[in-house]
Amino acid sequence: MDLKKLIREIPDFPQPGILFRDITTLLANPEGLKYVLNTLTRQCEALRPDYVVGIESRGFMFGMPLAYTLGIGFAPVRKPGKLPAAVHCAEYELEYGTDRLEVHRDAFPAGSRIVIVDDLIATGGTAAATANLIEKTGCTVAGFAFVVELTDLGGRQKLPDAPIVTLVQY
Repeated sequence: MDLKKLIREIPDFPQPGILFRDITTLLANPEGLKYVLNTLTRQCEALRPDYVVGIESRGFMFGMPLAYTLGIGFAPVRKPGKLPAAVHCAEYELEYGTDRLEVHRDAFPAGSRIVIVDDLIATGGTAAATANLIEKTGCTVAGFAFVVELTDLGGRQKLPDAPIVTLVQY
């Protein structure tokens, strides 16, 4: 299936010069959504994960159904202050400044194998920070899964040595 036909391109969003890849049109297409989830499931099964981690917020949309189809647990990685129990934190660089992500300290047992899921990998900062969080929990990053990869931004070079699944590359 040609997923690029299902992803809308919006020029100059969120600022001039940016070509935004809008996945809401993919999400609205039942065949496209089914294809994405089935393909992610097949590719992630080989990674033998114990849990799926979804990165706030679009990673939740793909991570939850992926965990369900794999028959494993799910944990969210959130922006600061959104999780109610004790958390591990990881700070990462943005174009202008820094941001932080958090995961519950008891999200999974130590030694678990985790697949990190998000809708898109661009510069790789968010996914790399999430991998750092997984390591703080005493777990292993089994791999990464993204629907879209913006290859010119070199995000995969920031990630630790683990398999990376992407379905569409621009």
